[in-house]
Amino acid sequence: MQAYHAEYYDIDGESLMVAHDDGRSTLIETAIARQRAAHRADPSPGVATRRRRLSALIAMLRDNRARIRAALTEDFGVHPPIMSDLIEIAGGIGRAQYAIDHLDAWIAAEARDVDASFGAATARMEWQPKGVVGNMVPWNFPFEIGIGPLAEMLAAGNRVIVKPSELTPACGALLAKMVAAAFDPDEVTVIEGDQTVGEAFAAASFDHLLFTGSTAVGKAVMRAAAARLTPLTLELGSKSPAILTPSGVDQRAVESIIGLKLAKSGQVCVSADHVFVPADQLDRFIDLARGYFTERAPGFTRSGDCTAIISDRHVDRLQALLADAVAKGGRAIVLEDGAAPSVATRQMPLTLVTGVTPAMRIAQEEIFGPILPVISYTALDDVVAALWAADKPLSIYIFGQDQSEIDGLIARTVSGGVTVNGAALNTACISLGFGGVGASGFGRHHGVEGFREFSNHRAVFVRGPADHADIIFPPYGASAAAAAEAVLGPIAA
Repeated sequence: MQAYHAEYYDIDGESLMVAHDDGRSTLIETAIARQRAAHRADPSPGVATRRRRLSALIAMLRDNRARIRAALTEDFGVHPPIMSDLIEIAGGIGRAQYAIDHLDAWIAAEARDVDASFGAATARMEWQPKGVVGNMVPWNFPFEIGIGPLAEMLAAGNRVIVKPSELTPACGALLAKMVAAAFDPDEVTVIEGDQTVGEAFAAASFDHLLFTGSTAVGKAVMRAAAARLTPLTLELGSKSPAILTPSGVDQRAVESIIGLKLAKSGQVCVSADHVFVPADQLDRFIDLARGYFTERAPGFTRSGDCTAIISDRHVDRLQALLADAVAKGGRAIVLEDGAAPSVATRQMPLTLVTGVTPAMRIAQEEIFGPILPVISYTALDDVVAALWAADKPLSIYIFGQDQSEIDGLIARTVSGGVTVNGAALNTACISLGFGGVGASGFGRHHGVEGFREFSNHRAVFVRGPADHADIIFPPYGASAAAAAEAVLGPIAA
């Protein structure tokens, strides 16, 4: 069976795929076959079974808190333990518990209207497990994305195979051990491996596949999956903007934007990639951003709360982005006094860039690091025009006090999600479906949208004892003609 191999890296450190037969698919297909046999034996697990699996997920995360912290530190070099707790561990626990609490409502069939001509017939939509679901995990959130989506996948009654990123080997190895201890392999299993295993994983015979990563790699995954018509959920990179309206430049807004950008040093798909600021308030924005470090985070870049950049290659890329911007007329502003990049720890200070032009790489590429382009504007219409000229983002963050301006921006833009007067909170709310649109992806997980994303939407019609359904079958007589006349009226002359 054909697998896929290539030598390339994009900003997420994932592989763009070029087909080569290397036999790596055998292990994956064996695991799929085992889970598919178990699925056929029990194609619609009961609520009790699904709750048991979700409870095992919660216990697995709670029991391995210290190990998860240690693995993240080993892979990143510097990774805040509290971030590990709040996002990588508590995030998955929250999603699983939410699924447990709402499973009865989610799993219930939904009655649909039936035309009177069908008499006493009934119709309903049922949510059927898809079967064996694959989860391709990025390096930036090995557990939050490695385990979190399992909440909805298992709630929907599926079996799951997880492929961790090769760039976080300690996290991948721990994830495999955790899952093996908590689940039978025909329920959930983990397949580790290098980029060639990931490429074979994308081309394997899953009933559904979730990929989280960059847009470039998402296109390659989609090509690989197309050979089998595998349904996909793609959570892709994007240049998510923050928009400060004229009434929105205040301390709370700036703290939200800067705080989000500092989280994981900007290595987050929903981080604010750039910010639009009214031209006459640009200096105020910069002063407020400096104040964040002076008042709240002095010495941040050398602290244990500043996540390291994942690899030397990623550091080099970010430095090249800054150098390109400065060479093309941009102004780089390091917000923290005395801060500078560290080769030893791969920690980088947050740097604003003003004077941004479309020719700069920071205006074209997803940044995925602690660089924040600040784009000044004179009218909100110009901001809207800029968003329509770019790919549709994963999220938009709008700040302001004028409700008409906020409503206007929401109505005139398109994105996967929106947060008003905050940053990325739409993604933190587990009852809201999370996903992109266009180049930022498609499909949704989190909450009921995730449950339905990983379910087959099965239509069930139960015919009643008396109806007029037979008039649609030939040969057609007077009854069929009368029915057509009643619906459409006489034929126009």
